[in-house]
Amino acid sequence: MVDVSFRKRYKFLRVVNNNVIDLPCPPNLTVWWNFGSLLGVFLVSQILTGLLLACHYMPSSDGAFSSVMHIMRDVQYGWIIRFVHANGASFFFMFLYAHIGRGLYYGSYFNLAGWNVGVVLLLMSMSIAFTGYVLPWGQMSYWGATVITNMFSAIPVVGNNIVEWMWGGYVVCDATLKRFFVFHFIMPLIMVVVVCVHLVYLHEMGASNPLGVSTYSVPFHPYYTWKDLVGVSVAWFGLSVVCFFLPYVFMDPTNFFPANPMKTPRHIQPEWYFLFAYSVLRAVPNKAGGIVALLLSVMVLFLVPFIHTGKFRGLAYYPCCRVLFWCFVCNFLFLTWVGSMDVKEPFIFAGQVSTCLYLSYFVLFPILMIVEDWFLSSEGLGSFFKRWFLKMVGASKKKRAMVFWG
Repeated sequence: MVDVSFRKRYKFLRVVNNNVIDLPCPPNLTVWWNFGSLLGVFLVSQILTGLLLACHYMPSSDGAFSSVMHIMRDVQYGWIIRFVHANGASFFFMFLYAHIGRGLYYGSYFNLAGWNVGVVLLLMSMSIAFTGYVLPWGQMSYWGATVITNMFSAIPVVGNNIVEWMWGGYVVCDATLKRFFVFHFIMPLIMVVVVCVHLVYLHEMGASNPLGVSTYSVPFHPYYTWKDLVGVSVAWFGLSVVCFFLPYVFMDPTNFFPANPMKTPRHIQPEWYFLFAYSVLRAVPNKAGGIVALLLSVMVLFLVPFIHTGKFRGLAYYPCCRVLFWCFVCNFLFLTWVGSMDVKEPFIFAGQVSTCLYLSYFVLFPILMIVEDWFLSSEGLGSFFKRWFLKMVGASKKKRAMVFWG
């Protein structure tokens, strides 16, 4: 038996104990609260496999593609390291989107500082994933980098200078690849620090719960350590199935050809976890307007805490808002699918409609909250149902009294 006082005797162990073992948690957390720990585990996995890959990767336009082939064919267990890293990024974004969705549904954005830091982590994750996608230096990597970096040219006055500074020249070239490699290597380490800040704000205010009300607390260990271990085991089993049986399911076939600046792919598209943003970008015919819509599709998350108009925390007590939320999720998946289609009708029109629906969610759900709160208020339908219920109860009592007295 471990002496409980031992982990409280020393300062470092006391910090670990207060934030991992004896951390007070609500007793009713569901499986939706597993995704935070899954993201932490997969972030560590991505950093470790990335360090191993960096030992054999050559960040040059002449050797990048061949160094990836060398890792796959000649480095001992290099193939599984690369598959875990490449497919692990897809699993990371699956859990990240589920984590954000849970926060939107259950009102985790009431922890304003923690929510804002979380949105910053989303932006960092997207930038890291984009630079990592460029590193294999395949056809889609090269042209994806060309298209995305060209968006900065829409910035007035200094846009072209920023693009040339990012490229290190007048086109995507060897200097671009080296800069992206350094960024991709350094940013995850900075991200670990930001994750720690995110956890500090989370533990300071405490985790939300499905009911959205204050409850008694239970220690994190053993109640949620075992629960999280089950989630991690299931997630790693899923990743193992993908790596061993479907290793290329998330990869674009075009990227199996070396980068060729003289040959443009028929359909340029990013990785699947960016397709929703890509659909928003191409839904607006104007270049600058598309970039504004793209930024708004992500930056709108910063506004969510300020547009919550309901009296209850989260959407659990708002039936209409719940329906709207799941329509939003379906629309998000539809946007992802549309982004993988060719830029032609009817996909252009479908993307435009879906983009409007995506952005309109953040306008409609605060309005619906106001309406539903009014229905339950003394001035709304709540008073009508109350009077109807009391009337029915009164009639029932009167009827029973007549039966009793004959």
